[in-house]
Amino acid sequence: MEDRENDYLSEKAGGTDPAEDQEEEYEKVCYVCRRPESKAGKMITMPGNMNLCHDCMQKAFDSVTNGNLDWSKIQGMPYMNMNFSDFQNMNIPEMEIPKKQKVKKKSEGKKVEFQWKDIPAPHMIKKKLDEYVIGQEKAKKVISVAVYNHYKRVYMAAKGETDDVKIEKSNILMIGPTGSGKTYLVKTLARLLDVPLAIADATSLTEAGYIGDDIESVISKLLASAGNDVERAEHGIVFIDEIDKIAKKKNVNTRDVSGESVQQELLKLLEGADVEVPVGSNQKNALTPMETVNTDHILFICGGAFPDLEEIIKERLTKKASIGFDAELRDRYDQDPDILSQVTNEDLRNFGMIPEFLGRLPVTVTLQKLTKELLVKILREPKNAILKQYVKLLELDEVKLTFEEEALEWIAEEALKRDTGARALRAIIEEFMLDIMYEIPKDPGIGTVTITRAYLEKTGGPMIGMRGSLLPHA
Repeated sequence: MEDRENDYLSEKAGGTDPAEDQEEEYEKVCYVCRRPESKAGKMITMPGNMNLCHDCMQKAFDSVTNGNLDWSKIQGMPYMNMNFSDFQNMNIPEMEIPKKQKVKKKSEGKKVEFQWKDIPAPHMIKKKLDEYVIGQEKAKKVISVAVYNHYKRVYMAAKGETDDVKIEKSNILMIGPTGSGKTYLVKTLARLLDVPLAIADATSLTEAGYIGDDIESVISKLLASAGNDVERAEHGIVFIDEIDKIAKKKNVNTRDVSGESVQQELLKLLEGADVEVPVGSNQKNALTPMETVNTDHILFICGGAFPDLEEIIKERLTKKASIGFDAELRDRYDQDPDILSQVTNEDLRNFGMIPEFLGRLPVTVTLQKLTKELLVKILREPKNAILKQYVKLLELDEVKLTFEEEALEWIAEEALKRDTGARALRAIIEEFMLDIMYEIPKDPGIGTVTITRAYLEKTGGPMIGMRGSLLPHA
């Protein structure tokens, strides 16, 4: 009994109350402007635990003294026409007053998040990418160097080092056919570097004020990926996919709110600016706290398939075609699989990208169209290859799964016909593995399954081996 009293007295005297510790994780938020107390200053707490900052309270008084005003018609202030005594009796969930919201406070002073020893060299980055991404050697080399230089820049800024030479951002533009590995390359890169990644679709972006996502929603996704940690988000990677869909529309007299205007709005993010974004939501409204994110140290990677860009490149290359033995043939580049590697800013401007936008993407990476040999390697060589995933699944049923070499070649040939790159591989395998994954668990005597080309061509069946038997059954 005395021990309990001593513990209670010590807690009252110098101990910490768990409720108080939990309270320290939160700060008051103004009900009107949604600014936290760390930005707006000391709050005025009204009855019903409604907090108001001094600025909003002063504006309210000024509005009252300037004339009669119906508070109920002001957006974001639905309760101002009620008596204070009514707040204690409000039990309607839809009318609940937001009291405090969890906001991560920025740490005081600069925090060195990156240590020099933690920044992998370009050859180490490429070596890690080789374990997951097949082919695209030049693209992996260019991205490895660009990322290495970018995080050198972040490291110098975090250390507070100032010099006469300022390292500019090395944002990346990735050009390649669909299914060539643009998004997968970026996802793998972010996972290897252990940094926040946000993937946005440019087709949903519009100029601010129109229907659709505004430009700041890209940074909102990055902040959410970083767990609402602003410092961590400011060192992350943003990948904007389908960037070719915001090309300038030709022969359009109306305002291009989802094309050229989006490119104009993206300029400030790519260059580096302070952007105010909502915390925990993509919608800006009076009920969402806002945080300021600086995009100066965020690496932006823009990717797109750019259909018909090959035709623009061929037209430029054959423009000087003439007559004679040394003349450039107009069909010389028709069968060139690496035609995209000859792209220039002039070609991209003709496609519809504005010069200011291209100037903020100094690193251009082109990805080759996947060949039959590369598709076969993609099936079996990466660490998380599709075939390895199915082998693992059947191992849980104590069944050994194998694929004949001719079967892999047939899958690669079929994927080339579908013309959707590596995405077609999983679709094809899912289609033919459905019956096997359904039938195998029925018979506990099955020990091995071999996928043959005849089974894929629907002229035969897979080779089934029973447990304890040396001969497989077709």
